[in-house]
Amino acid sequence: MIAHKFGGSSLANAERIAHVVDVLLARTGDGTQVVVVSAMQGVTDALLALVVKAAAGDETWRNDVETLATRHRAVAETLLETPTGLLATFDDEFRALTALLDAQAKIGAVSSDLRDLISGLGEVWSSRIVHALFVARGAAATARLDARDVLEVTTSDLGAHVDWERSEGRLAAWREQQAPFARVVVTGFVARSAGRITTLGRNGSDYSGAIFAALFGAKELHLWSDVVGVLSADPRLVPEAVLIPDLSYSEACELAYFGAKVVHPQTMAPAIARQIPIFARSTFTPEHPGTRIGNRHEPAAAQDAVKGVTTFSGLAILNIEGAGMIGVPGTAERAFQALKQSGVSVVMISQGSSEHSICCVVRAEQAEHARVAVSEAFRRELDARQLSDVALTGEIAALAVVGDGMAGTPGIAARLFGALRKANVNVRVIAQGASERNISVAIDAKDATRALRAVHAAFYLSAHTISVGVLGPGNVGRAVLRQLAATRKRLLSQGIDLRVRAIGGRQAMLLGEQVLPDDGQMPELTTGAGGASGSGPSVSSRDDAVASKFAGGREQTGPQSPRSPLPTDLAAFADHVQSAHIPHAVILDCTSTGEAPSHYAEWLARGIHVITPNKQAGSGPLARYKQVRNTRNPGLFKYESTVGAGLPVITTLRDLLDTGDEVLSIAGIFSGTLAYLFNRYDGSVPFSALVREAKELGYTEPDPRDDLSGLDVARKLVILARERGDAMTLEQVALESLVPEALRDVPRDEFLARLSELDGPLEERFQAAQTRGEVLRYVARLGGPMEASVGLVALPADHAFAHIRLTDNIVQFTTDRYRANPLVVQGPGAGPEVTAAGVFADLLRVAAATGAATAVR
Repeated sequence: MIAHKFGGSSLANAERIAHVVDVLLARTGDGTQVVVVSAMQGVTDALLALVVKAAAGDETWRNDVETLATRHRAVAETLLETPTGLLATFDDEFRALTALLDAQAKIGAVSSDLRDLISGLGEVWSSRIVHALFVARGAAATARLDARDVLEVTTSDLGAHVDWERSEGRLAAWREQQAPFARVVVTGFVARSAGRITTLGRNGSDYSGAIFAALFGAKELHLWSDVVGVLSADPRLVPEAVLIPDLSYSEACELAYFGAKVVHPQTMAPAIARQIPIFARSTFTPEHPGTRIGNRHEPAAAQDAVKGVTTFSGLAILNIEGAGMIGVPGTAERAFQALKQSGVSVVMISQGSSEHSICCVVRAEQAEHARVAVSEAFRRELDARQLSDVALTGEIAALAVVGDGMAGTPGIAARLFGALRKANVNVRVIAQGASERNISVAIDAKDATRALRAVHAAFYLSAHTISVGVLGPGNVGRAVLRQLAATRKRLLSQGIDLRVRAIGGRQAMLLGEQVLPDDGQMPELTTGAGGASGSGPSVSSRDDAVASKFAGGREQTGPQSPRSPLPTDLAAFADHVQSAHIPHAVILDCTSTGEAPSHYAEWLARGIHVITPNKQAGSGPLARYKQVRNTRNPGLFKYESTVGAGLPVITTLRDLLDTGDEVLSIAGIFSGTLAYLFNRYDGSVPFSALVREAKELGYTEPDPRDDLSGLDVARKLVILARERGDAMTLEQVALESLVPEALRDVPRDEFLARLSELDGPLEERFQAAQTRGEVLRYVARLGGPMEASVGLVALPADHAFAHIRLTDNIVQFTTDRYRANPLVVQGPGAGPEVTAAGVFADLLRVAAATGAATAVR
């Protein structure tokens, strides 16, 4: 025997009811079926509204009754060829309902008995329709049971309690009067108490499903609704939530208490008592097995220790604090006795071992009532200043991590609190029971969604999601976007969702849930008046957060919603990137000006991670640099690509310093453009011709003076000096520019036209070096503290810097350990692709630091 219970969404209309009957008729292996039905969707609420309207003298209830009658008649006429008998029954019952409401209108005040009687009629009507359809389909051996004839309950503050002995006796008597049946359709929700008709409450239909499964001795209970089963988190808050195939009774109870869409604990009580497994399933996908809730067959593996994460909002913290509590017996008892007598439900409790304070979490609507009750209970101590305060903190949410496998598994709490820390979420209260299957924390309600997603991902229940904004759609920015698009699916399969939600240029920005096209091509960023899109094509916003299946989850693609570029606003850009529903935010600044770096300190203080090849922050004003590098910032600052593009120059320097080595000097060629020019310069062609050649090849900036001035190299040297610990500024670098003073301030076109003026001085220096068997190289040097120079030098032909490839960078570290044989880092140091790769590597390091399961570390 199998029991089935169908909710209102499964019985919403004639089509859904016919589908339910089809599903049950197809289940030929069930043996006897016990089919408990709810009212059609929305009917119970409509009936309760009728009672209120009638009591208030609102005559529109009569039209509402007719609407309900018409709806049920229409369903019967659609499903049945000859509905005459059922329609006559409906006519009688709706006339009786009208008479009851007429009486209610005369009485005025709402009668609880009449409300219970009327609110349960929806189940009566739906059971009549389902029963009639079974019979019409040829399933004549189908009985119908009105639960009010069998189910006896008693009511209390804790809800309805089944009188099992009397209910079992009445059911036995009912069965003796029935012909043999293969199926029975039962009304849910309704019962009797002391002879009066009553209901089982708003979760009563599921509860009655479990009750009748127990009364009939069913071996399984299937609860059918509009969801496929129990998910690891609320899918409205965590779209990547995955189906939980198997839950223990205890796990389901813990999740349900904190508001997860799981079977209500009261519903499970009869099933737990009789050890009946419960299956949560969807009528919309009946072929899916859903979630099984029952006794665990085998211990959970360590990686499956956490089954689900859930949040519960609308809470407040009540804190009782004072030195007078320390060592005083009965303090907690007095506090909770006061709450009990005031009817306040306590969600969480926490007390430190110092006994200086006791705090509990209560529902927000009861919070002030709770504060007043506890204050009165401790009035004497408060007046004597033995207690300092009874205080409330509002706007609180609870987050719970649940799983039987958590018990005895080391590191669960560490992972939970690590995830919250990395998501910049503060924990206010902590509670964990001795069973270890639930760790609950109270946090600010505004952080609830971000915390939920961060913790959900931390236990590998979904992809680790990072909201990414890219500033500067130039050569490097475009290369970063191409690399992100090319690796998106592979990273998703590894549990990393790098979601580009914002792209900003000098004039316009594009915001959305996913603004990076699949091909990685830079979208058009033009705006018209008022921020409307200009002539360029707009980009669709597509949330493909789970473009590939992860950890058994559901593949999802969000709706496409066109977005138009807006005028660039860095504050709005940062606000959008730091979304409330995504735990981690990163801004990739691929610009070269100082505008974005002026916001770094603010972004980092907010918890937005910053990654950049922009040298302005690392070499700009020292005060700003110190703000950006403040170790108290919750945001991470990654800047490997500011020196050497994709080469691990800063990483190598940090490794040397962190392991206690003393860096004596740093020297190198830090400009791929200048490396190219002096590798090619052999006196056979003028230097100006090589500059023009490099510009045509894209090796120089649009204005070659940006390279030839050496300022970019000087900035890199300042970054390394500061990394070493020198409080150096750009002005303290002895800088030799290759641009003659007469050409430094002229327009770019004039400079290009007069480029040959560089040739004479450089030719002289080249000839002199060649005579000595030396070569010219543009070298940056950092010696002792505050000793820095950048300029053109002559080096021996066998020097390491004399034999690099055309556009290579090379950095030489002379340290205490590497004194005789300096450590060298060499490789491509120019070009958007290698620079973008350095930015991308830093992004993966941030992913790893914030808790991604697989990333570059």
